[in-house]
Amino acid sequence: MNKAIIKQVLVDQRAEISRIFDQPIIEREKLPDATRMLTQKMAKVITGIRRCGKSVLAHQMLKNCSYAYINFDDERLAAVHAEDLNDFLETAKEITPDFNHLLLDEIQNTSGWELFVNRLLRNDYNVIITGSNSHLLSKELATHLTGRHLSLELFPFSFREFLLQNGVSASEDDFFKTDKRAEFKMMLERYIQEGGFPEVQKMDLKENYLRELFDKIITKDIVMRYNIKYGRDLKEMALYLLSNFASRAAYHKIKNIFEVKSVHTIKNYFEFLEESYLLFGVNAFSFKLKEQIRKPKKIYAIDTGLINAIVPKISLNIGRLMENIVFLELKRRGMEVYYYTDGHCEVDFVIKDGLKIKKMIQVCYSIESLETKEREIKSLVKAQAKLECQDSTVITWDTEGDETIKNTKIQLIPLWKWLLCF
Repeated sequence: MNKAIIKQVLVDQRAEISRIFDQPIIEREKLPDATRMLTQKMAKVITGIRRCGKSVLAHQMLKNCSYAYINFDDERLAAVHAEDLNDFLETAKEITPDFNHLLLDEIQNTSGWELFVNRLLRNDYNVIITGSNSHLLSKELATHLTGRHLSLELFPFSFREFLLQNGVSASEDDFFKTDKRAEFKMMLERYIQEGGFPEVQKMDLKENYLRELFDKIITKDIVMRYNIKYGRDLKEMALYLLSNFASRAAYHKIKNIFEVKSVHTIKNYFEFLEESYLLFGVNAFSFKLKEQIRKPKKIYAIDTGLINAIVPKISLNIGRLMENIVFLELKRRGMEVYYYTDGHCEVDFVIKDGLKIKKMIQVCYSIESLETKEREIKSLVKAQAKLECQDSTVITWDTEGDETIKNTKIQLIPLWKWLLCF
């Protein structure tokens, strides 16, 4: 590739980043973890869905360092090959001669990138990598950089970050102020509707942006990357799964709905959607691995704003949207998450810590109805006995307190407060 073109691209990319940081940018909750990684002599890898803020986080962690930056998610670099990568390194040195850190954005778009990174590490470069595909990065890193990389996952804004972005302060003292509690609930309604993608917060045509983002993920991050022949089938399957968020989905059922010949194809499509971070499949909890594999997965989306943008409104349910929000927060907190069902009771979330069940959570918009209250709490009580877990919570929209049944205390907490627990 022509070095003059490379230099022009890198100069343009550096100027683009400067313009971004001319605006106020909130500090992401993952920034302290990301910054601590810089001291390690290994590749630092930040993964997450497209447009969740990976690049901005990487630039934030490097703000006090001299570093070079190359973004491979640039149409001008579509034809880059492995043999061109050293030219990029030389050009970066021309632009920033004294750099000691190198940020490589979406480098998995270039074949042979892992060997290039391996060589950089052997020559004592401090390398930071971002990528929107968890599998490609982890597969190649495991093959070529075994024991020589650290990983960090980034999601769209949490509710706490959403409040900061919108100029709303939150502290534990605010939990007791009537006006602040009302403000938190109002902002939570917005958060559920708009979601947490950073750029969405700054624009008016939010749904248009999210629909275009969905199309780009399907086309660029999956269909083109994996050379999928029937891209329309994949997109329709993605729409079906996202329409059925917070519900169980069985491979055989999906195969029959879309008249696909092989369950293996459905499994592959599902894995591609997970690897792009568009959705997640949660296993049923069982002490037997075979049972976990046999039962259907429960589906959650990466963002409720994305759900609202692409799913027909008639299909949406506030309780299910709340459940999706809770799942994402559990993932942000690094929890090992399952759901539980035995035919007699169902629990939305079972949190496992090592070999033990740490906590169980039900999510329900309201438990004012006696029937709903009995159903949700009785399921927890039954599951507690079977799984030997005494820590259970019901997350609602507005109910707070404790319920004691059969000498078992169950916490009731509003969603806004659970999300803001410090």
